[in-house]
Amino acid sequence: MFRTLLRLTGSREHLEDLAQDVFLRLYRALPNFRGEALVTTYLYRIMVNVAQDEWKRRRREAQSLVSISDEVSGWEDRLQHPGRNAEELMEEREFATLVDSQLQRLSGVERTVLVLYHQEERTYEQIALALGLPIGTVRTHLHRGRKKLREGIEAARSLGDRAAAGKEAAWKSSE
Repeated sequence: MFRTLLRLTGSREHLEDLAQDVFLRLYRALPNFRGEALVTTYLYRIMVNVAQDEWKRRRREAQSLVSISDEVSGWEDRLQHPGRNAEELMEEREFATLVDSQLQRLSGVERTVLVLYHQEERTYEQIALALGLPIGTVRTHLHRGRKKLREGIEAARSLGDRAAAGKEAAWKSSE
């Protein structure tokens, strides 16, 4: 649940409070639970609601979004593999940072669907139940989110390549 909330909100700030809010809402809602869906689906719906409330709170405070690749606990800690060299780890970390930043640029529903589908490995049906959307709408948001994410990554990479080429040219001309 912490991982899902972290991915949905993009920030470790208030993560424990958000998780506590999820459990409190689940506890209060259980008497009304009819058993028509899995409890996990119910829990995901509550997590999404808590994340949406957090997004609204941030917008009101006009704070910028923070990437989940913060300095406190970088991707290298989560994806540690003894067989990769430092360069591969650095490239992986840079790509993860890029994906995280582009993920934060998506709409809330697109980001939620992508996180639930790809990172939490939920089915279309589970996502549709959790979000209260038709399956076709979930697929549409997933498709659009993937497209926007891909385009954003490609655009950011091309800007990075041009900036690197400019720095290299400046360095060579100073020799």
